[in-house]
Amino acid sequence: MKTRKLNIISLALALLISMSGFTLEAQEKSKIQIAILLDTSSSMDGLIDQAKSQLWKIVNQMATATYKGETPELEIALYEYGNDNLVAAEGFIRKVSDLTTDLDKISEALFSLKTYGGEEYCGQVIEKSFKQLLWTKSNEDLKMIVIAGNEPFTQGGVSYDKACKTAFANGIVVNTIFCGNRDEGIGGKWKHGAELTDGKYMNIDQNQKIAYIESPYDDNILKLNGQLNNTYIGYGSGAAAMKTRQSVQDSNAGSMNKGVAVSRAFTKSSKKYKNTQWDLVDAAEESEVM
Repeated sequence: MKTRKLNIISLALALLISMSGFTLEAQEKSKIQIAILLDTSSSMDGLIDQAKSQLWKIVNQMATATYKGETPELEIALYEYGNDNLVAAEGFIRKVSDLTTDLDKISEALFSLKTYGGEEYCGQVIEKSFKQLLWTKSNEDLKMIVIAGNEPFTQGGVSYDKACKTAFANGIVVNTIFCGNRDEGIGGKWKHGAELTDGKYMNIDQNQKIAYIESPYDDNILKLNGQLNNTYIGYGSGAAAMKTRQSVQDSNAGSMNKGVAVSRAFTKSSKKYKNTQWDLVDAAEESEVM
């Protein structure tokens, strides 16, 4: 669990560094990088809702990962594809967010997605995510693409075969999620796309609601989450907006169901959730100014 305590000397040092214009930097550590590619064509509202509700659970699962005795840094990127409101010349694909440790940014982006259209070019969105994102070069880091959709994997002018093989040659595993019948997904080459990179294939019913089993501890956890928010000490011109965004994402999680809100609260208490760009406590801890 993350301890949000800071002695007055550390706070003063962090404040002085932030005012001087220098960036607080941590020692380089191992990374987990995940690019999430979501089909936002018509009928995919259920998929988007599942992504919203499962984001914090995924992060919490990643929080248990260790490498050489330390917890890797988690970076997530988000793309949408298959939406006719997007630019046709770009393959109806949009990079919603670069790889980032800012989990509230990813949550905000997920809640902004709308479905419409369209043409789903899996090979092209995989290729774009490989070329556009700043993937680590280290072979010791975990790099993966997770792509979800409900049309054949073969659509578009970019071969999924080539795109997956190129990603794999650069150490990136492609995991595929077909929204529909398992055999239909296999016939549409979703399983083959994953196999080309030693990735995993699965199918889901995107319209199935995520079950929430209430716990007697949920209300107390959410109360503590509210108290946790009061421990953030903003700095910089964007601090007020970022703190507001934090609160909005709490509300967005709660709008799904109480279980999602609890999962987000767990994430916020872990080392995977940090706001070094606007919170002095996280910034000081990241730079190990103690």
